[in-house]
Amino acid sequence: MRPSFSLGIEEEYQTVDPESRDLRSHIATEMLAKGRLRLEERVKAEMHQSVVEVGTRVCRNIEAAREDLYDLRRNMVRLAEEHGLLLVAGATHPFADWRVQEIYPDDRYKRVVEDLQLVARANLIFGLHVHVGIEDREAAIRIMNSMRYFLPHILALSTNSPFWLGMETGYKSYRAKVFENFPRTNLPDSFASYSEFESYVNLLIKTNTIDNAKKIWWDIRPHPFFNTVEVRICDIPLRAEESIAIAALIQATAAKLYKLHEANVDFRQYSRALLMENKFRAVRYGLDGKLIDFGKEAEVHERDLIREYLAFVDDVLDELGSRAAVEALHNILERGSGADRQLAVYRQTGSLRAVVDYMAAETRAGL
Repeated sequence: MRPSFSLGIEEEYQTVDPESRDLRSHIATEMLAKGRLRLEERVKAEMHQSVVEVGTRVCRNIEAAREDLYDLRRNMVRLAEEHGLLLVAGATHPFADWRVQEIYPDDRYKRVVEDLQLVARANLIFGLHVHVGIEDREAAIRIMNSMRYFLPHILALSTNSPFWLGMETGYKSYRAKVFENFPRTNLPDSFASYSEFESYVNLLIKTNTIDNAKKIWWDIRPHPFFNTVEVRICDIPLRAEESIAIAALIQATAAKLYKLHEANVDFRQYSRALLMENKFRAVRYGLDGKLIDFGKEAEVHERDLIREYLAFVDDVLDELGSRAAVEALHNILERGSGADRQLAVYRQTGSLRAVVDYMAAETRAGL
């Protein structure tokens, strides 16, 4: 059965006080209740009270996903303003202190905090998750195995978290460093079959390690309840158009890898140990770094590798109707990722409050 390559996009936003520019809980407002009235199940709380998550419907193509995501962002910006808040898309807040942030009163989150303690409380981060519909579970595992190679490049495009606790971290995606304190994160190993993956999950459940497979928080996973491959490695970008471009690239990568599998051509598999070297480089340097081309056994500038990557998926874009969306990635290559632009504002102004103002403006840009 050929995959549908349908799309679902989830974004996590910051709710920010317009005076202090610090994070502020939305729980004392009616923002979430009103959001659910307007947007139904497309909006929900997250573990920290200053985080709100939205998710599109199942979208047949990238244009439907664009329409849905833009509608969600517009509504959430408006809802935040109605309740005296700013909505900000950034993968970390430049200076907020996680130690004073309250946990959302929900049994699921209480269990996570009980299990992971300080690591859970410190997990004040904001991501972009992209689901691609791959209904055949064996095909999903094969595509997941191959797609791991591309995840550091996808992350580099999305990097948007250079600050933490008021400090310039030296990392383009400090969110990735915070999140790897959780168990069952980072890039997964490859699996020979879906049944091997199921055996892994069942062992963890049987031994009371997890209660279900949603507590496997890898950078890419077969979703336990939907027939999708879920890419979870990305920082939330500043602009909605950037989220759409990255989602289109993820969809195109899945479609290209499936096309190769159909022709009995498998993309070469590299060990997790090697792929993690590239992930670190993407986390540390973003688009300005050099990643390893394992075929050439050489370092190559990340922007050059991404241009090669875009050429690799080019032959599936017209069929997917995503050419314009993917070509918008050239804008990120030219102007820099969100992390690059946050750092530029900070170097111009010396003010993290100015960075928050810039982030809030970019969150609304193009809507």
